[in-house]
Amino acid sequence: MAGPFAGIRVIDVTAVLLGPYAAQWLGDLGADVIKVEAPPEGDSTRHVGPNRNHGMSGTFLNANRNKRSIALDLKQPAAKAALDRLIAGADVFMHNMRPRAIAKLGFDYAAVAKRKPDIVYCGAYGYSQKGRYAARPAYDDLIQSHAGLAGMAARIDGEPRFAPTVMADKTVGLTAALSIAAALYHRARTGQGQFIEVPMFETLTAFMSIEHLYGAGFVPPLSKTGYGRLTTPYRRPYRSKDGFITIVPYTDRHWRGLFEIAGRPDLATDPRFHDYGSRTRNIDALYRFLDELAASRSNAEWLRACQEKEIPCAPVADLDELLQDEHLREVGLFQRQNHPSEGEVLLTGVPVTLSATPGEIRRPAPRFGEHGPELLREIGFSDAEIDSLRASGALLLPPN
Repeated sequence: MAGPFAGIRVIDVTAVLLGPYAAQWLGDLGADVIKVEAPPEGDSTRHVGPNRNHGMSGTFLNANRNKRSIALDLKQPAAKAALDRLIAGADVFMHNMRPRAIAKLGFDYAAVAKRKPDIVYCGAYGYSQKGRYAARPAYDDLIQSHAGLAGMAARIDGEPRFAPTVMADKTVGLTAALSIAAALYHRARTGQGQFIEVPMFETLTAFMSIEHLYGAGFVPPLSKTGYGRLTTPYRRPYRSKDGFITIVPYTDRHWRGLFEIAGRPDLATDPRFHDYGSRTRNIDALYRFLDELAASRSNAEWLRACQEKEIPCAPVADLDELLQDEHLREVGLFQRQNHPSEGEVLLTGVPVTLSATPGEIRRPAPRFGEHGPELLREIGFSDAEIDSLRASGALLLPPN
């Protein structure tokens, strides 16, 4: 079965992770994604981490499947003309350059829409162009800092820190994919293309503010910013008798069950803990109690006790352990595939299920410039024209 975006063609002029992750989601759901890469070595993520062959890192393989690659030197007029012809047959154009840089190449929204009025055009970059930070560069760590994520971590123990994943890139990448999907739906109804701006700073700030604006969302403020349950130093995996365990009682019923497990059913009527509001106001004392209680049992004992009371509970898994997780094996999240150039590889499958239009891995991540001639022939280039582009350096191909 074809994915929901079957028949949609995406020109993906993005690199690193934000844009490639967004484009991969579109590809996973059926779109024909054309990854446009720059010489001399393409997307920098090709070189992040171990590889069997140059430019084919594991990180790249897991963020660029379901794409075809063409390598064009967009500083050359002939390469720009080739990209123009690709755009003419496309539905979506996306980039993550700073706006000044893409405009210098001649592919800002005004220029592209003039040639292709119904294009869905997405620019995903550091800051909105409406404010004073518009020209600033941005990467994931910088946005985690500027948007408050690292600073919120400092409320726990005084030390700002980054999440141990590229939180900003992937969060904003998902937002970009959703925005493109919405614009495609609008175009399907009206025939109208549009410009989409997905700024990292504003998107992650909004993401952080959902719960952390807290009482400061009232005028005048009812409290300072920050949801206390998330910033107490006692919210963490707890040390058990034989490891670490995460126990998350949340509802009144959960807490009554936990107090019964602890042999302290009286705490369910303690004024500090008897309902959600009182528990939130006394979260440090409550989670300190949970911290001390966790050490009284082994992980297996906690899992049994919490299962009986239907209290959410899980061991603390290392990613290496998740590769062997039986549930993930049953649902097929990690998939072994044979890559044409890299041999057997382990990929993360599509985690969502669409019953009528499922996503799938249709093609492996491409080598740098692997599909250039194929793509150009599809839009009417002759072999002689392709040879001319290669000879001038406007088109690059991978080594045999």
